[in-house]
Amino acid sequence: MPSLVWSTKALPKLQQPTELTLQAVIYPQGIGYPEAQPESALYLGDNLSIMAALLEQFEGRLDLIYADPPFFTNRQYAARIGRGEDSRRPAEWQLAEGYADHWDSLDAYLEFLYPRLILMHRLLAPHGTLYLHLDWHANSYARILLDEIFGRKNFVNEIIWVYHGPSAIRRAFNRKHDTILMYTKGPDYLFNTDAVRQAYDPSTIKTFASSPRAGFGKVPDLARGKVPEDWWYFPVVARLHRERTGYPTQKPEALLERILLASSSPGGWVADFFCGSGTFPLVAARHGRRFLAGDASWRAVHTTRRRLVEAGVRPFALYASRAMYASGESPSLTYDYLPGEKRVFLHPPLPELDYWEVDPAWDGRLFRSVAQAWRPWRSPQIPTELTLPVEATNIRLQAVPVRDAS
Repeated sequence: MPSLVWSTKALPKLQQPTELTLQAVIYPQGIGYPEAQPESALYLGDNLSIMAALLEQFEGRLDLIYADPPFFTNRQYAARIGRGEDSRRPAEWQLAEGYADHWDSLDAYLEFLYPRLILMHRLLAPHGTLYLHLDWHANSYARILLDEIFGRKNFVNEIIWVYHGPSAIRRAFNRKHDTILMYTKGPDYLFNTDAVRQAYDPSTIKTFASSPRAGFGKVPDLARGKVPEDWWYFPVVARLHRERTGYPTQKPEALLERILLASSSPGGWVADFFCGSGTFPLVAARHGRRFLAGDASWRAVHTTRRRLVEAGVRPFALYASRAMYASGESPSLTYDYLPGEKRVFLHPPLPELDYWEVDPAWDGRLFRSVAQAWRPWRSPQIPTELTLPVEATNIRLQAVPVRDAS
C-alpha cells in the first residue's frame, strides 16, 4: 500500500510519559461534595506526553476519540476576553493569546501529528472510533497517515461539515466546509444507528404519500427517521451565538453531540486531547459519558473548566504536567465569611478577575473546589459572593485572572 514519507519520518519512539500532578478536584456548584469521586479528568500540558502517561491505565479502553488539532493554517489565533462589547466592532475587542497554528514546513506539521495519531490508536478499545477533524490544508495527508496506522479497511466515512459565513476569497469558490475522517480500531465497532436518526424532509414524506413508485418500490420507515448522510450542516458558533465563549475556532455543540451519540455508550470513556473551548467534554458530560480532555493552552483548559462548572456536571479532576498558572501565582484575594449563612464575600472587587473558587475544608494538600463564581460571557461583572454547601473549617480561595499570564 502507498505510504506518506517526509524527510524526518521514522516510527516514533514512545514519548517519555509526563508526571501528572493532581491540581484540584472540582465539584461544579457543589454537586457530589464530599462523597462523589471524580471519574472524568481535564489535563493541562503537551498531549503527546499526557497520552503516553495515560497508556498504563487506558490503553485499549476508550470508546471514542475526537481530535481537532491545529489545521496547518499558519495563523495565530486570538481569544476574545472582553465582556459586553459590540460584536460589530472587532477593532474594539479586547483580545488575548489564543493558540498558534504555525509550522516551518509541512514536514514539521506531519512530524507533530503522526505520533499523536499512533497513541490515539493505542488508547482506543477494539470497538473504538477516531474522528479526526481537519480542513483542506492537510486532510489529504492525514488520511494517508490514518490508512497506515489504522489500516485502509478500517476507514468508515469522510464526513463533510458544511457551514456559512463571510469570506475574503475573491478568485475561488468560498471554502465553507471542514472534513472529519472516521476510522475504527477494528470491524466490530460501536455505532448507535438509532441514536442519530433524524426526521425525513417534509418533501420526502409528501413524495412517498403521493406515489407508490417513489423510492423505486422501497418505502422507508418515515416515522422512525433516517440515518444522516455523510455531509452535515450545522451553523458555526458566530459572534452573537449563545454558545460563544470567545475561544477561537470553537465547534458547535450539535456537531459533536452527533459524533458522541453515534460512537459511544452511556458510562463509556471518551477523549478529546485538543479540547480547545471544551465543547466535546461538555457534551460528553451532559450525556453521561466519562471523559478525558486536555490541551496545551492555559486558556483552553480554563475555558473548558468554567464551561463544565457553569453547566453543573458531575465532579471531575484537574491535572497539570506543569504549573497551572504560567506566572506561578493567581490574584491575591481577601474575604469575609458568615458561618451561620455559609457565605463567602470577596473584597475588594478585582476588575482583572475571571473566575474564583472556594475550598471550605482545605487540608493543605489537595484543593477541592466546592463553590465557584465566574464572569458571565456577556457581562463584565463577576459575583463577589458565594454560598457554600457546608460549614467551612479552613477556607482557601483560588482565582484565575482575565489575561493569560504567559
